[in-house]
Amino acid sequence: MDTHVTLQISGRSAADIADSVRALIERGALDPGDALPPVRTLAETLGVNRNTAVAAYRQLTQAGVVVTRGRGGTHVADRSAVAQEGFAADSVLRDVATGNPDPDLIPDPSRALARVAGRPVLYGEPVIDPNLEHWARSWMSADLEPTDLRLTVTSGAADAVERLLAQALVRDDAVALEDPCFLTSIHTVRVGGYRAVPVPVDDEGMTVEGLRSALEQGVRAVVCTPRAQNPTGASLSERRARELREVLRAHPYVLVIEDDHFSMLSRRPFHSLIGPDHRRWALVRSVSKFLGPDMCLAVTASDPDTAERLAMRLSPGTTWVSHLLQRLVLALVDDPEVAARIEAAGAHYAARNHAFAARLTALGVPATAGDGLNLWVALPVPAREVSEQLMRRGWLARAGDAFALAAAPAARRLRLTVHDLGDADAERLAGDIAAAVHAAGGRLVTAGVG
Repeated sequence: MDTHVTLQISGRSAADIADSVRALIERGALDPGDALPPVRTLAETLGVNRNTAVAAYRQLTQAGVVVTRGRGGTHVADRSAVAQEGFAADSVLRDVATGNPDPDLIPDPSRALARVAGRPVLYGEPVIDPNLEHWARSWMSADLEPTDLRLTVTSGAADAVERLLAQALVRDDAVALEDPCFLTSIHTVRVGGYRAVPVPVDDEGMTVEGLRSALEQGVRAVVCTPRAQNPTGASLSERRARELREVLRAHPYVLVIEDDHFSMLSRRPFHSLIGPDHRRWALVRSVSKFLGPDMCLAVTASDPDTAERLAMRLSPGTTWVSHLLQRLVLALVDDPEVAARIEAAGAHYAARNHAFAARLTALGVPATAGDGLNLWVALPVPAREVSEQLMRRGWLARAGDAFALAAAPAARRLRLTVHDLGDADAERLAGDIAAAVHAAGGRLVTAGVG
C-alpha cells in the first residue's frame, strides 16, 4: 500500500472513513486491485479505535467497493466487465466463439404453444405448474441419492445459481468455482460480492486436492458442473465423483450447487457430488441448450431448507416464472418427436466436435473433444497470438484466459464453437488455426521465447 495514499484516508467515524476511501477510488487515487492499509495501520494513522477501522472496511465490503482476501489483505474491488457468451456485436468476422446451440436444432414451439394456451393464472396459485412438477420430479430424482427433495422453478440456471448463493451467503463469503470457469458463474460471484476460490479442473472434472484446499480456505458454497463443463468439456467420472463426495462428507453444511446445463444433450453419464447425507445442496437443470436460450426456465431440486428459502424469493406477484412458459416447456419435453430431435441434436454436437478435433490433430495441433457445445483446444503457443492471427484470416475466436480465475494453462487454450460449420468452413478454420500456431511459434522462436 502506498504510504501517500494511506495518509490521504481521513475520518474519525466508520462512515467518514468509508466515504474517504470511496472518494479516493472515484478520483482515481486508488485503482481496482490496489491494497488498502491493514486495519491496525489505518487505526494508528487516524488515531481511532481498531474496531472503528474494522467497521469502515465492513461497510465498504458490504457495498462491494472492496474485497477481503484473508491474509492477503483488503483490496479495491475489480469493477471491470466479465466477458459474456453470445455473438460479437458489430463484427464482420466469422464468429466461432459464440457458445450458442445451433438454431436449426432447436425444436419449433409453435404447435405446442397453441395447445398450452388456456385459463390465466392468478395471484395466490402454486408457483410451479402441477403437471410440470410431476414430470420434473421424475427427471431429477432419478439422478439424486437424497430422497427428500423439493422442486423450484427459476428463470434459467443463472437465476437459480444467483438466488441459491444469495439465500445462503453474505458479501465476501468464499465460493469454490471451477478453474477455468463458465463466464456467467464468474459474473454472478463478482456481482454478488463473493470471493471466488479457484478449483482446478482436469479431464475428470473438479480435482480432489483443489476442492480440499478450497474447503480449508473456508468456502461456504461450491458451484460445480458435473457434465460438459464450460469451457473444458470435462465430465465427472464415477471415481472422481466418489472421491469428491468423500471430501465433502466432513462439510455437510457447505452449499453444493450442481449446474447440469447440458443434461438431455449430454453423451456422458451423470455422476454427482451430492452424497445421501449432505445437508445443503441443489441440482439445477435448465432447458436453454436444447429448447433455446430464450426459454428462460430451470428446474432446481434441493434439500427442504434450501427450497424454502428459494420459495420466499419467488413468491407469486413478484418473480415467479410464467405458467405459460412452464406449460410450453412441459408440452415440448413430453413430446416424443421433440425428444427424438433433442437426442439427435446431442449426437450432432458430439459428432461435429469430434470431427473438428480430428481435423486439427491431422494438421499437427493435437485436440480432443469433450462433452458440450464447445471445443477446448490446447496450443503450444499463447492463445492470444493465435486469436490475433485468426482475426486477420476472418475468424473471431476466444482465448482461454477469459475463463481463467488462476490457471495459467488457460492462456494456451482456445475455446471454439464449431458444430454449426459446414465441412468446407471447418476445413478452412482448422487449416487457419494450424497456420496461426505455426506463425506464432516462429515469432516466439525468433524472439528467443520458449
